[in-house]
Formats: sequence, C-alpha cells, structure tokens
Amino acid sequence: MTEHYYNAEDLAKFGNISEFQKPLGDKFFSWYSEVFKDSELSAKEKSLIALAVAHAVQCPYCIDAYSSDAYEKGWSEGQMMEAVHVAAAIRGGASLVHGVQMMNKVKKISM
Repeated sequence: MTEHYYNAEDLAKFGNISEFQKPLGDKFFSWYSEVFKDSELSAKEKSLIALAVAHAVQCPYCIDAYSSDAYEKGWSEGQMMEAVHVAAAIRGGASLVHGVQMMNKVKKISM
C-alpha cells in the first residue's frame, strides 16, 4: 500500500487552514509570524527549539519544515540531532516521573 495519512505535499497547504475560518486563521498566522521573529531569542534559536518540539509532539509536517529551516539557518547535523535527543529525554522523563503517581497509588492500595 502506498497511501498513508501524512503526505509531504500537504505541508505546502498549511496556509490554506484559514479557508474555513479566515478570522481565526489570520490571527493564528499573525501570532505565529510574530513568535518566530528575532526577540529575546533569535529566529535561529527558535528554529532549533521548534525542531525539538516537533519531535516531541511527533508532527511529521513540523519535523519536515523545521529540519529544513534549522539547517538553512546554520545549525549542524550534530546540533540538530542533539536537540532531538534533548526532546526525547524530556519526553521520556515526563513519562517516568508520572510513575511516581503509580507508585503512590500502589503503595496506598497495598496497605
């Protein structure tokens, strides 16, 4: 089977999300554009953060977009992969720290 849910061509259609709700779409794109401008963090730094977050939320469109963006902004392959590892470590740690809830519950019901 060659069909799949995510199609790389759909990334180019991102701008079309305003089609069904223009006022909200326009507000989103205005905000999105503002977020990625140089400010307290540079646009270059934000690109690497976005790449890491894209992996944490597992968005293939975002991974595609920010892999290109981060590379074009001058991040090396090693830096990009390290950012992915940081995201993975935080994601894994977040799962594990919730294990404390399980431990608390099991200790409570085993008494």
